[in-house]
Amino acid sequence: MTTDFQRARQGLGARLRELRAGRTGRALAEQLGWPQSKVSKLETGRQTATADDLLAWAEATGRPEVADELLARLKGLESRSRTWRRQLSAGHRPVQDALTVEYERSSVLRAWEPAMVVGMLQTPDYARAIFTRYGALHQTVRDTDDAVRARLRRQDMLYQRGRAWHILMWEAALHARVCEPTILAAQLDRLSGAIGLDTVNLGIVPLGATLSIPPANGFWLYDDRLAIVEDWHAEHWLDDAESVAVYRRVWDAADEAAVYGSRAHRLIARARARLDLA
Repeated sequence: MTTDFQRARQGLGARLRELRAGRTGRALAEQLGWPQSKVSKLETGRQTATADDLLAWAEATGRPEVADELLARLKGLESRSRTWRRQLSAGHRPVQDALTVEYERSSVLRAWEPAMVVGMLQTPDYARAIFTRYGALHQTVRDTDDAVRARLRRQDMLYQRGRAWHILMWEAALHARVCEPTILAAQLDRLSGAIGLDTVNLGIVPLGATLSIPPANGFWLYDDRLAIVEDWHAEHWLDDAESVAVYRRVWDAADEAAVYGSRAHRLIARARARLDLA
């Protein structure tokens, strides 16, 4: 299956091949000091160019004026799909730091999470369990404690005036045994406390609720400028208006089925009561 990311990479490759017109790939590779295979992979979309690659290509082909265009294409490509394998090559901490920048830039934040408690409301032990499991899945650098500390520092923003947090979770997330029962119990207590925060509007979509669309993967909306969507293999950063609008409609659909306040509190209490803590 060809993804939007791959099609965009192939489009960039076609543009590079167009700029090379009139000379062989071997000649360009020799000028740049690259293996010929790198030129071929970039032009066919089998390798993602770096910013330095594109600047060098523009200079070597005698078209330095197209450097900005090429870099804009790369930015658009990168904004759409960031594989976990590449993002987590240095561990989870850098990923958390990058997200913090987007939180700081935003005033109204919306989240939908069907499978686990959202990171902004996680306890340290729950966050540690999540990072450990994802680290094992992606076979990444084990920097769990640093990642947990970065996530907890970001939670300070929950108490800052000037931001509004609209967080939705499916009821299934309250029951997911992604950690020990005692850790999940403490996490559910934390959720109950979040219901009373002035800056947080926490809604739960009951399992028996009538849904206009199926509950799917989790995402965050940062104002109306950016949607960050998580898949198993990649994280998608979508900043085009059409995509952001789609995810806003998804969030609104979940919001219509959600319960708040005392009704949300009862769902959390029911999930906690079902835990076997003996």
